[in-house]
Amino acid sequence: MNIFKGVRPLDYVLAGLLTAAGVALMLENMRSTATDLPHPLSTTTWAMLPAFLLVTLPILWRRNVLAAVGVTAITTVAHVLAFGWITRCGVLIPLGFALAYAIARFAGPWRNHALGLAGLVALQLVMLFRDASIDSVAGALPILLPGLALFYGIGLFVQNRVTKQSAGRTPVHQRAAA
Repeated sequence: MNIFKGVRPLDYVLAGLLTAAGVALMLENMRSTATDLPHPLSTTTWAMLPAFLLVTLPILWRRNVLAAVGVTAITTVAHVLAFGWITRCGVLIPLGFALAYAIARFAGPWRNHALGLAGLVALQLVMLFRDASIDSVAGALPILLPGLALFYGIGLFVQNRVTKQSAGRTPVHQRAAA
């Protein structure tokens, strides 16, 4: 079984960008001496960096979006439990936007959309509850939830366009038989 089957060039670019941002953010956490954060950092250990790669890399398989959301959620929970109060929002919020788009594009049946979105919101809430840079969960939700909805809506729009274009290319005699 080839785990890279179906992964497209843009998937590599997206995973690479989010992973690079994650590395930079974890390096910043490791070097931080900030005392002005809403919550003091729990740790500055180097181990948070390789562990965070497990959080960002699943976006590579976004075409199997339920698995990507599930693995990202589980690894986020593990990261939060292992390292406590550190800054993750700078990467996990954009990652959430990318996953919201992917859910709309690739989840398939509406049941999968609901499962993916539920997992995504849970992932974001776990992150918010232990993010050193977030003053309060309630203060972050007015930015986070509309952003997730916006990217999900963009994904739905794109998926509807793709579906209509695909239907337009199907020969008339095949559409009538379906």
